[in-house]
Amino acid sequence: MGETAPVLGPAAAATHPGGAESSRVDALRHAAQEFEAVFLAQVLGVLNQGFGNDLLGDAGGGIFHEMLNDEIAKLISRAGGVGVADAVLREMLKVQEVA
Repeated sequence: MGETAPVLGPAAAATHPGGAESSRVDALRHAAQEFEAVFLAQVLGVLNQGFGNDLLGDAGGGIFHEMLNDEIAKLISRAGGVGVADAVLREMLKVQEVA
């Protein structure tokens, strides 16, 4: 599926194809996907506010809804997302070039 590339440390970057530059881009891509997942979890939380806790019961249902939203958001982001991660990655790469 659309699994994210693992974030490599400095020692692993030397053996990674493309070297440190590829490792840096992989790390930025991972951060952008995580940002998109957090954004999507927030959106899902707002969308689900009107549904109540019927699915998971009243006792502690709020925290389980939040956890479910987080996991759904991660799956959406890993499967290609909605374009937020791509935009964030482009901006992070621009900032890296300037610095």
